[in-house]
Amino acid sequence: MRLLHRASPWRELFAADTLPAPETLPSLLAPLRDALTELGPEPDLAMAHAWQARLVEALQRLDIPAWRISQLISDHNELLYRRAIQLSLDEMLGLGWGEPPVAFCVLILGSGARHESLLGPDQDNAMIIADYPDERHTEIDGFFQSLGERFTARLDAAGIPLCNGHVMARWPMWRKRLSEWRDQLTLWTSERRIKRVQQSNILLDFHPLHGDESLAELLADHVQQLMPGSNLFLDEMAALLNESPVALDRFGRLAGNGEGAPHENAINLKLQGLIPLVSAVRLLALRHGVRVTDTRLRLSALVLKEALTTTQSRGLIAALDRLQERVLLAQRVSLKAGAFPEGWVDIAHMEGDQRLLLRHDMHAIRSLVRLAQKGAGTR
Repeated sequence: MRLLHRASPWRELFAADTLPAPETLPSLLAPLRDALTELGPEPDLAMAHAWQARLVEALQRLDIPAWRISQLISDHNELLYRRAIQLSLDEMLGLGWGEPPVAFCVLILGSGARHESLLGPDQDNAMIIADYPDERHTEIDGFFQSLGERFTARLDAAGIPLCNGHVMARWPMWRKRLSEWRDQLTLWTSERRIKRVQQSNILLDFHPLHGDESLAELLADHVQQLMPGSNLFLDEMAALLNESPVALDRFGRLAGNGEGAPHENAINLKLQGLIPLVSAVRLLALRHGVRVTDTRLRLSALVLKEALTTTQSRGLIAALDRLQERVLLAQRVSLKAGAFPEGWVDIAHMEGDQRLLLRHDMHAIRSLVRLAQKGAGTR
C-alpha cells in the first residue's frame, strides 16, 4: 500500500511571490475576489498581514473547511516571510554587502512548518548555512546574522512579533552551518534532558521557505538516521506530554486548567487540545520513521506503519479539524472585539451536542497521548 497525496489547487493561491489578480478569479469565488480587490495590487508587509483576518472571512464565506484555511494562512505567512527575506537581501546588496557568500536556507518551524497556523502566530524560524572554513566565520556568519536581524525585524514591524523564546535566525542558537546543525541534533537527542527535548520539539517540525532546499533535505536525512537510536530522548519526549494535559478533569469531564482563563467557562483549546494532539503525533511519527511534517499526513502515514488503525487515524483527523474550526472561530470573535486572537473557547456558549462532541475529541486525544507514552522505551 502507498500513501497518495494530491495537492489541492487552493495551495497554489500564495505559491508565487505575487498575489493573483482579482479579475482572474471566476464569479464563483466572489468573496475572495472582493477581498483581494480591497487589499490592492501592491500592499506592504503590514497591510498584507493585517488583511489575513479578511482573507479568513472570505474563505469561510466560501465554505472552505478550517483545516484548509489553516493551510492557506500558513502559505500566506510563508509569502510574507519570503518578501521580508528578499527585501532584506536587496537592502543589503544596496548597502554593499554583496550577494550571499554561500548557500543558505531559511526554515519556518512549529505550526507554520506543519501548515497548521491559525491567526496571530509569532515568529519561529531558523537558518541552515552551507559549510564553510572556520577562518571565514566572521565574514560569512556576519552576513547571515545581518540578514536574520533584518528580516525578523521586518516581520515584527508588519505584525508578526518576535519570538519571546528567541527562536529566530537572528540568534546564533538558531543559525548554524549544516554540519553544526547535525552535531547539535546528535547532542540533543543523545540524552534525556528536558531542555534539549524542548528545543528539539521546536526544531523537529521544520519546512524550507527560502534558499537552497537541499540543505533542509540533508538535515531531515540526519533526523531520520538519529531517531532509531534515541530511546532516552524519545522517553523524555513522552514524559513531557504530561506538561500539556488535555481539557478533561479526573472524572473525564470538560475542564480547563484555569491558568490565565478570561472566565470560568473558558478552555484554551490550543494549549489543551491542539498541542497535546500534535505533540503525541510528532512522537509517534519520530518513533516510526514517518518523514512528513503535517499532522494530518502523519496520522495517515502512521496507519501504513501499523502504529494506528484506520479508525483511530480518521477519528483523530476529524478531531483536529473540529479543534481548528473552534479555535479559528473564537479568534475571529476576539479580533472583532479588539482583542488578541488566542485559543480560548467559551464552552457555556456551545450547544449540548457540541460539548459532547468536544468531550469525545478530548478523550480520543488523551487515548492517543497514552498510546504514544506506552511505546516509549520499548523499541
